[in-house]
Amino acid sequence: MLRPLTLHGHPDLLVGLQTSDDAAVYRLSDNLAIIQTIDFFTPIVDDPWTFGAIAAANSMSDVYAMGGDVLFALNIAAFPADLPAAVLTAVFEGGASKVAEVGAVIAGGHTITDDEPKYGLSVTGTIHPQRILTKAGARPGDRLFLTKPLGTGAITTALKGGHADPVHVDGAVASMLALNRDASGAARGVGVTACTDITGFGLLGHGSEMATKSGARLRISAGAVPLLPGALGYAERGLLPGGLGRNREHFASEGGVTVAPGVPPAVESLLWDPQTSGGLLIALPAALAGALRSAFDIVGGPLWEIGEVVAGDGIEVVP
Repeated sequence: MLRPLTLHGHPDLLVGLQTSDDAAVYRLSDNLAIIQTIDFFTPIVDDPWTFGAIAAANSMSDVYAMGGDVLFALNIAAFPADLPAAVLTAVFEGGASKVAEVGAVIAGGHTITDDEPKYGLSVTGTIHPQRILTKAGARPGDRLFLTKPLGTGAITTALKGGHADPVHVDGAVASMLALNRDASGAARGVGVTACTDITGFGLLGHGSEMATKSGARLRISAGAVPLLPGALGYAERGLLPGGLGRNREHFASEGGVTVAPGVPPAVESLLWDPQTSGGLLIALPAALAGALRSAFDIVGGPLWEIGEVVAGDGIEVVP
C-alpha cells in the first residue's frame, strides 16, 4: 500500500519508509537533523487526563527510540460533538503535562468531530545526523535489553471487560506514563548499536523488524522477559487484545519467529501483546553491557537483559 511513496527519495531524508523505523529523520545541516513522528489512538483508560498523558508519552517515544530529543508537538484529536468541554480540556491538559515534563511545548494542533474519541501528538525532535539509532544496527554478539515490562494490552483488555484488579491497572498506568527519555539518554551514551520502542506490534513484532533490518537473528529468553503484575494471569484466562492475534499471524511467518516447546503458551502470548507506551528494545556489544547497566543505575531506570543477537535471521524464543 505504501510502496509508491518509497519510490521518491531525497538525499536529506536520512530515515524514511524504506527502513520501517520508528520515525522519519531529515537532515537540515551537517550537524542537525529533525525527527518527525505522529501517533494517536482511542482511550485505553477511563480518566481523561491520564488518557491524554499516556497518549503523549506514547507519541514522544518514537523520538527517544531514534536517540533524539523532543522539541515541540502538535495535538491531533477527534471527539464526539456532544462530549463535555471539561473532558476534552482534561485530555489536552494531560498531554501538555507530559510534553512539559521533557522541556518541550504544545505549539497547536487540529481537532475534528468523530463518534469515537481519539488523541495523540505529531512530534518534532532533533538529533545529530551521525548519531541516529535505528533498528538496523544489531550485530551477532550483541546483547538484548528491555526497559519496561510487558502486559499493558492484556491488562487494559481486562479493564475494558470489567475483570481487572485496580492494583494491576495502577501498575500498567504507571508504566505507560513513564517516559523513555532517560532510558534513551542512558542508552545513547554507551554505544548502543540498535534501538526500537515496543508498541503495537509487541516485543516479537518489533523485534522481528530489528532482526530483518539488521540481517541477524534475535534469541530471546522468555523467562527473562519482565511482565507487569497481573498480566500473566489475564493471559492465562484468555483476556487478550485482538491485535495480539494479528501480530502473531503476521510476524510468525513473515518475521520468521520460532518458539521452543518449553515456553508456556500464556508467556508466548504476552511476547506478542500490543503495548501502549512500551519500553525500549536495545542491542549493544556484550563488552558494553556493564556500562549500560551502570548508566541505567545513574538515571534510576529499570533494565532487563532478555537475550542476544546471533548469526542468521528471524527470532528464536527459548524458555
